[in-house]
Amino acid sequence: MFGRREAVPFAFVAESDRFRSNVTPPPPERLTRSQRLGRTLFGLTIVAGLVGSLVLGMPSLQTGETGGRQQQSEASDGR
Repeated sequence: MFGRREAVPFAFVAESDRFRSNVTPPPPERLTRSQRLGRTLFGLTIVAGLVGSLVLGMPSLQTGETGGRQQQSEASDGR
């Protein structure tokens, strides 16, 4: 491969990697008290829903016998 570079047809393309803007972006807007409260309540609602589903779903994930008597179907009675 040769080390020769192709000519760039536009000067701004060749200088684009050296360009720096002197315009600073505006500062981010501050959240109002009601916006902050709304976001907090929304986050707490999501967390409460996840915790509630975990609490309600845990009994169905447990294995083992909770009662003293096992359930048997009528087909296993030996008729």
